[in-house]
Amino acid sequence: MTKVAVATLGCKVNQFESASFITGFKEQGCVIVPATEKADIFVINTCTVTGRAGQQSRQLIRKIMRKNPEARLVVTGCYAQMAAEELLDIVVDNPLAIIGNGNKHLLVKTALADKQPDMVMLTGRISAKKEICPLPVQRFSGRTRAYMRIQDGCNNFCTYCIVPHTRGRSRSLPLEQVLEQMRIFAQQGYLEVIITGINVGKYGLDLNEGESIYSLLERLCRDFPSIRIRLSSVEPTEVDERLLDIMTRNANFMPHLHIPLQSGDDGVLARMNRRYTTETFVRAVQKISCALPHCAIGCDILGGFPGEDDSAATHTFKLLEGLPISYLHVFPYSKRPGTLAAQYKNQVPGPVKDQRVARLRKLDQEKKHQFYTRHLATEQTILVERVHQKTGLLQGFSENYIPVRCEGAADLVRTLVRVRITEVTDSAVLAERVE
Repeated sequence: MTKVAVATLGCKVNQFESASFITGFKEQGCVIVPATEKADIFVINTCTVTGRAGQQSRQLIRKIMRKNPEARLVVTGCYAQMAAEELLDIVVDNPLAIIGNGNKHLLVKTALADKQPDMVMLTGRISAKKEICPLPVQRFSGRTRAYMRIQDGCNNFCTYCIVPHTRGRSRSLPLEQVLEQMRIFAQQGYLEVIITGINVGKYGLDLNEGESIYSLLERLCRDFPSIRIRLSSVEPTEVDERLLDIMTRNANFMPHLHIPLQSGDDGVLARMNRRYTTETFVRAVQKISCALPHCAIGCDILGGFPGEDDSAATHTFKLLEGLPISYLHVFPYSKRPGTLAAQYKNQVPGPVKDQRVARLRKLDQEKKHQFYTRHLATEQTILVERVHQKTGLLQGFSENYIPVRCEGAADLVRTLVRVRITEVTDSAVLAERVE
């Protein structure tokens, strides 16, 4: 029997797609083995959203080649889409298939094809793709929560971002396919599904079905009342009364929104081509806090963008410091060849960038602690995901994305447990079970 290993780097969309590859290989009778073991076929789903992600993709490919000198390598994902020529230089001896993001539905068939040449390349012009790849998933191995990819690609072309060049234009999964995937997850017993994509808020705009992200979320909440629905991210301009109304009316829509800000300075936002102002972001946060005071609000921040001076960096810090943000995902700006920002003058020196990122990450820790402490003595329902290895405590996320640990038997994993938060330490949020 053919042994297949799948290694995944990067975003939730990549993780969904890798789960689809595993489904396809299993349907063909293959045995799935961990990426740490030897395999006949190695699928590497790569990322290149930052320079470090591209480096990690190359390192992983080389590591797998050393341990599996005869294995067939199937390299896909954003690094494969952008750097196919580099891959030809890296992979010299192993049989190689390079599968672009627009052809991922062909990956399993290509990997298992008989009498194929030592090198196959299916990349193509991702910008020409008009439809999303159909990639059904049966299960997420080792995961309690499932990811549901409803959309791919992006039309925004932010000046720092390589994703429109690696993922193509925005393309949505037809409604019936979304519902069928959700039915599968429901049959498999998943209690929480994270709705994800590259630019999720643009769902449906490329279809002729009359659907939008709002109508889809309403439908999913109504049709799958036993499944907790969580939205992966939403733009500041997409936080409006329709979204908040859906969240307040549907108990299974989790009170948690992740909103990319990127910078708290209007001049930097304009150079990023982000198409909103800090005032738009502030209004969005205020609306959420008013409608759902217990809602977790996270955001992405890019530190050290070209031309970001001390004043702009201070604007970002002060803006975030004064808002009821629950957590921050902070990234240093990474120059990506092929983007406009890579050509900008006034690139921020590395040490200055590191200092700004460190200050924002410290603020992230403070924001988390404030948010968690605010929920002391409150009751929450957590989806138990695992048993913490060091403490033996159950671990899971509350509705509003608080990572909670509590005592309990291992058979409570993959179930919903009611708890009361009792303590917030520097390393954990502790709770007791409520019978």
